[in-house]
Amino acid sequence: MLMDAQLIAFTGVAAGMVAMPGADLTVVVRNALASRRAGVACALGITGGLLLHTALAVAGVAAVLTAVPGLFRALQLLGGAYVLYLGVRTLRSLGRPRQAVPDEAPSDARPLRQGFVTNALNPKAPITFLSLLPQFVPAGSPAMPRTLLLALIVVVLALVWFPAVALLVDRLGRWLRRPSAARAVEAVTGTALTVLGLVLLLEPLRG
Repeated sequence: MLMDAQLIAFTGVAAGMVAMPGADLTVVVRNALASRRAGVACALGITGGLLLHTALAVAGVAAVLTAVPGLFRALQLLGGAYVLYLGVRTLRSLGRPRQAVPDEAPSDARPLRQGFVTNALNPKAPITFLSLLPQFVPAGSPAMPRTLLLALIVVVLALVWFPAVALLVDRLGRWLRRPSAARAVEAVTGTALTVLGLVLLLEPLRG
């Protein structure tokens, strides 16, 4: 009974973490505006990044990031630079003439890569998982099977949430893809990504 209560509590905490607004959500929205396939591909890329982070946490590799501050800062700078690049590129596209957006994207490789890289380059994620997962492992129970189950819950939540966001944006696509609405959304997402990128870049520099 205690184990079931812990699983329910962890699922609630993990759902909040996955759904929290940030670079992941912004990149999904940005790609979903291009097409349903692009949005879902980006969402799957983010889920792949989370899968990588949970695997690192289970393996304990995240502890290395905590023990080696230089490596942690380097990853922060790299991740911040990538998010900033996406934001600046989005803002620069506002000045270009808009073209009709096809119903289906010709290739899913770019949004899939963007989603994966955006999530994978966040060094805080494995440390968050490393500190969170042990709190929900009952005393005296085998740690590895339980931790793997918790990690699986996180991945499943992401696999449900981010594609759902992409499909919702696509559902509203007829309105969101109007030139004025599309530019407004691109301006918001581009600004959000740029600010997030700057925050990620400045944080390790202040340390």
